Amino acid sequence: MAAGGGVTGGGGLRVLYLHQHFSTPAGATGTRSFAMARALSARGHAVTVACGSYAGADTGLHGGFRRGRREGRVGAFRVVEFAVPCGNAQGFAPRAAAFARYAARASALALSGSWDVVVASSTPLTVALPALAARHGRGTPFVFEIRDPWPELPRAMRVGSPPLWFAMDRLADAACRGAAAVVALSEGMAETAVVHGADPAAVSVVPNGADLDLFGPQVAPWRPAEARSGEALAVYAGAHGRANGLDLLLRAAALLRAESAPLRLLLVGEGSEKPRLMAAAVAAGLDNVSFLDPLPKPRLAALLAGCQIGVQCLAPVPEFAEWTAPNKLMDYLAAGLPVVAAMGGRAARLLSEGPCGVATPPGNAEALAGALASLAASPAWRVAMGAAARAQAVRRWDRRLLAASFCAVVEEAAATRAAAPAFA
Repeated sequence: MAAGGGVTGGGGLRVLYLHQHFSTPAGATGTRSFAMARALSARGHAVTVACGSYAGADTGLHGGFRRGRREGRVGAFRVVEFAVPCGNAQGFAPRAAAFARYAARASALALSGSWDVVVASSTPLTVALPALAARHGRGTPFVFEIRDPWPELPRAMRVGSPPLWFAMDRLADAACRGAAAVVALSEGMAETAVVHGADPAAVSVVPNGADLDLFGPQVAPWRPAEARSGEALAVYAGAHGRANGLDLLLRAAALLRAESAPLRLLLVGEGSEKPRLMAAAVAAGLDNVSFLDPLPKPRLAALLAGCQIGVQCLAPVPEFAEWTAPNKLMDYLAAGLPVVAAMGGRAARLLSEGPCGVATPPGNAEALAGALASLAASPAWRVAMGAAARAQAVRRWDRRLLAASFCAVVEEAAATRAAAPAFA
């Protein structure tokens, strides 16, 4: 066993996978890194995932921390969890501090082991720091995975300040230029990587995938107690932050209530905006809106099986059209739900296939309410679009097939040794 690394069996690679927000399916947040780590392990590689303690996540480790970390096997791979709490409900300063603390702990791990390749999955962008440290200090090639382009999105939302954006630009430049390969979740994200200096030939698009075993028609449905008989349930399952623009859902709910539409909106998740949104719903008398706590993925799968419509919502920021790839959309498609998305761009194009959903103009509550009301009143239409959604998930978004592409990128990156300085 290499110091800080894992046992290499059968000539496999020693892979350090850095993702601060890692979770197994037992948690209530995204599981892409779990799926990719499992796929790499299945190909004979010794994988170590290094993460923090993210709100809503379940790392698979349940013992106590010793000197600020705990570790153990989760299935076929090893997990190292640092006692660095982080979550969407935190303010800007605490989250920034958590990002820095994780980067410091992960850098020490990256420099302590004889890794063949490092995978650095962003956000946060600071995950690039340990990968760059390993490349500069030990010549270890790394794969930079862009799940959300920073600083493009914070700048578009006017979050932060010009000096902060400048610093993030320079870090993104270093990450994209220094990486042996860049993985982006959408074509729009891939374009931002090239702008930051990545070699276009080294950039691959590996989208979010659908977990067809966890979500789908085989799952027994569950409806929350507040759901009335005869109500269609439209579910939004995700973060409740400024970027999600969930005030739009409350405005649409007010219109639906005024029309006595037989539909209930379920908002599942947590985030800094949730207390304010809950208070606003009460103040407006929106008895057709229910807020649920984050749900473990199996419980969320049961809820989606009991709902009739999936809802996708982001703040009306033009850059969101191509620079985001919400995993909740894949969950809805896998569950066979027709989707109403208050956004254009990539999501609208996906929903036009089949079609398996309706895209409404960003920020337009009237159009959103109209689409939801039409679906609530048309069971046959819902069933047809739901079938198209599941078919698209099976045909295009099976996570197992996408994981194979991801693994191939990592294996090819490991075959290279970086020649240029880490900080170009």
